[in-house]
Amino acid sequence: MRVSLWIALSLLVLSVGACSHSKPKPLVPLDLAFGAKAETIALNSQASQAFLAGQMAEAKTLFARVIEAVPDSGQAHYNYALALNALGQTDQARQEFLTAANLAPGDKVIWDSPALRPFGNPQAAKGPAREHPYGTSRPMVGSGPR
Repeated sequence: MRVSLWIALSLLVLSVGACSHSKPKPLVPLDLAFGAKAETIALNSQASQAFLAGQMAEAKTLFARVIEAVPDSGQAHYNYALALNALGQTDQARQEFLTAANLAPGDKVIWDSPALRPFGNPQAAKGPAREHPYGTSRPMVGSGPR
């Protein structure tokens, strides 16, 4: 009886741990950093509402205007990149995500964003795969040095 109770209890603990895995958070536009003008904050809010309503072309246009107002804002570039990415303009979105990350070095949301992960480092060398220095085939009988 005690053994079956322990088994049931351990299964309960394991199942609770498996259910606690959280889903990835949906990508949402960010608020501008402290110090932006009220008009720019209102424009960013309007663009965010368009983004959340699925009106990506309008959101892209409005976020572009936000970038014109605050070109040094990592949050503004991130929001613009989200709209570009949603429209399928991934090459331009990649550059905007990286610009956002460079402008906001301490913003954990931008750096840890799942939207930024697939793009990686644009300066990374994209050459052919390097060959293993000793070859990749397994040694065979009689294949050693003579």
